[in-house]
Amino acid sequence: MTKENLIEKAREMIAAPSCCAELKAAGQAWIYEVGKDGEKVAAKNLIAEIKEDVQTVEGLEAFVNSGHAVEIFGEEGVKNFKKHVEDLKASGAKYCDCGACTPALSILENKDIILA
Repeated sequence: MTKENLIEKAREMIAAPSCCAELKAAGQAWIYEVGKDGEKVAAKNLIAEIKEDVQTVEGLEAFVNSGHAVEIFGEEGVKNFKKHVEDLKASGAKYCDCGACTPALSILENKDIILA
């Protein structure tokens, strides 16, 4: 994977509706700083934010069984989300597969490229 590929992954992550504001800001800051003096600091900040925000399947399971999930998704949405989390768990997945977590994990797996 190249830095250009990781920039695209960051853009994909940022564009995801499931991307939280903090992760979006860290991704945007890193993209802005690529090739500039602040790139390494922004890359470190992005990696730290990814580690904080990417959800494990266990974290998803706890969330989907909370009252907060019902507030966000409604009863039917939570029912569908629970099924998805059960399927993820059964497949052996360790992390969330949403539009923000998936590219974020790719960035994390290739952090040596952006930290170089």
